[in-house]
Amino acid sequence: MTEYDVTDDVAAIVEDTELPRRLKDEVYRTIEDRGGVTAEEADEIARAVENRYVETRVDPLDPVGTVSAQSIGEPGTQMTMNTFHYAGVAEIDVTQGLPRLIELVDARKEPDTPMMTIHLEEEYATDREKAHEVVWKIEATKILALGDVSTNVADMRVQVNLNPDTLDERMIEPEAVAEAIEAELGVETVQRGTVVEFGPEQPSYRDLLQLVEELRDIVFKGIEDVTRVVIRKEETERGEEFVLYTEGSALGNVLGIEGVDGSRTTTNNIHEIYRQLGVEAARESIINETMETLETQGLDDVNVRHLMLVADIMTNDGTIQSIGRHGISGAKESVLARAAYEVTVNHLLDAAIHGEVDDLNGVIENVIVGKPIKLGTGDVDLKIGSFSETAAKPSDD
Repeated sequence: MTEYDVTDDVAAIVEDTELPRRLKDEVYRTIEDRGGVTAEEADEIARAVENRYVETRVDPLDPVGTVSAQSIGEPGTQMTMNTFHYAGVAEIDVTQGLPRLIELVDARKEPDTPMMTIHLEEEYATDREKAHEVVWKIEATKILALGDVSTNVADMRVQVNLNPDTLDERMIEPEAVAEAIEAELGVETVQRGTVVEFGPEQPSYRDLLQLVEELRDIVFKGIEDVTRVVIRKEETERGEEFVLYTEGSALGNVLGIEGVDGSRTTTNNIHEIYRQLGVEAARESIINETMETLETQGLDDVNVRHLMLVADIMTNDGTIQSIGRHGISGAKESVLARAAYEVTVNHLLDAAIHGEVDDLNGVIENVIVGKPIKLGTGDVDLKIGSFSETAAKPSDD
């Protein structure tokens, strides 16, 4: 039946409606919260919800695509072109406004400012020290964060003076630093306490400088793509806890780190979510990211159903397609619809070479040729005629 504590009569009344399962569950939840609801009252609640649901359904032949395009496009003209600080984190700049909206509908492989919001498991989320342990596992630690690098041109040696306090804080041993340098640069190192020395095999000033440049790129701990992590104490649905914000994104690597709550951790890179969690999660991410982008601009009156339609068409073939000439618009069957979007001459030439036929089924192509569009009343044919006496006469059967 259902997990909610309601009588069989109430359950039968609710199940008898045309409501989808999500709304039926919401009705059950409401009845359970109120307590002591009679069958008549339950019927009244269920019918009221059903009537509202039926009224809000899209009518047949309603141009939902056009309505959604206008509902998103018109508020889009009021959006700014700036980059804003993300969620009050002053240290991290994330693309917002119109550039972010364009990024999403274009399905860019990499956002201009990739970032992650990382939630922690309970024991890590309330303890600053434990939260910092997770930070150092994520943030890329390079040599300049661990100490000073100097060169001795006379002896052709590079000397690294490691900071003991930083090593302790980030839980890195001097021996591990020396081993990483040997593995990455292919040189022999001499390690004495917190000092590591090495040099080129043959005396060469150019090789010496090359080693220093390569040394700066080595990641001794953390994830290479994550350049910085900011930790903040915030009020969440689970109470007050520490949340991590990153510059750079590597969702697949982060989800496997101890202490990270994978069920609430997310990234603004929709392709990364698609690769790690699948197309349904990517669709949800497109909806959430576009809604959040509009809300930060004060445009939260855009109905989420319009964004859901955009996300649906971008992901309906199991991958993420852009809305543009390299994606959905460029893949339309209609020659005129493709030509109306971009590179008009190329589309018309290709269609002529391949002998394509346009059946004029869509809105754009019918507007171009001056025909009524096949939506709303434009798709209804009225025929006027009279019945013959034979046809009008009721059958004896």
